Amino acid sequence: MKQKEFAEVVESLTSAREPFAVATVVKTEGSSLGKPGFKAIVSGAGEILYGTMGGVCPETAIVAAAKMTMRTRNPKVVKVFLEGPDKAVGAALRGHGDDEIYVETNCGGMMEIYVEPYLPQERLILIGQGGKDEVEEALVRIAKVLDITVVVIDHSPMLSEKPDQLIQDPAYDISSFGFTDSDSVVVLTKGERDVETLQALSKSKPRFVGMVASLQRAKEDFAKLRKAGVKESFVASIKAPVGADIGAVSAGEIAVSILSEAIATKYNKDIISRAHQGQDSPPVEKPLGEPGDTQVKARRTMLLFAGYTEAELAEMGDLSAMTSQRFSELVKRWKRPGDA
Repeated sequence: MKQKEFAEVVESLTSAREPFAVATVVKTEGSSLGKPGFKAIVSGAGEILYGTMGGVCPETAIVAAAKMTMRTRNPKVVKVFLEGPDKAVGAALRGHGDDEIYVETNCGGMMEIYVEPYLPQERLILIGQGGKDEVEEALVRIAKVLDITVVVIDHSPMLSEKPDQLIQDPAYDISSFGFTDSDSVVVLTKGERDVETLQALSKSKPRFVGMVASLQRAKEDFAKLRKAGVKESFVASIKAPVGADIGAVSAGEIAVSILSEAIATKYNKDIISRAHQGQDSPPVEKPLGEPGDTQVKARRTMLLFAGYTEAELAEMGDLSAMTSQRFSELVKRWKRPGDA
């Protein structure tokens, strides 16, 4: 194997954000064409792109193991037994674990193969509406701590921390982005471009799509998507209101709740979602205490999370002077008809 060619194939797959696995023979016993150090690159579709295991028999067996490692995201060591037909059938009847594979061949040897998956870097794509958005800012900051690549598509964001990629073209076609099934997308368009953005996302297959919105706004958006002919499977997959039901109030807590739901989706874990609980907005705290910057920030964040736009907040005037009763009424406005 030419190391330069091997490295070029790996670089090409990595640049294209394609999943793949590398299988390496680490030990052999008995007769085997494959020797320690033999390598093969297996694509996400199960095709051997480069290298060899020493023949069709072990390669066919190792493809299934490679696809499993890409699915589970964990490397593994596999023993491939190169047995005659009688022994191979007997082993199949007795049953064996996923770490042992028996193939029909007359070699009579055994190969121990290390299979390691290489998956695209996790990405969080935030689609904003411009201006100051504390939830958007918190998502950028926390996702980077989690070693997630952050992409912001927003024509005029106000961020204190720079994302890994910023797309500011107001006319940018979201459907041209190149989403993959390892991407998580959060829509923060505040009602301005919800349906347009979600329609564009429906043409791709990101792993997770969530939208910061009230339940009422989400229901209205979903009805428009269905009317536009968007597939029900996609509409049903949208997390809105997005976020795990952890009682989040501050912008940072809301960001944590959103990332928690995205991570749970990544690992196929059950989680109590706000989208499934029928909640429109974060629980309203009892009296927030004396008016001040902290109170204004908390109220502003909760109202934005509930689905109000920046323009609507501006019309409300001084949030610190607003009575607790009036604030509660504004938040409750977003509850479902019939909810207490």
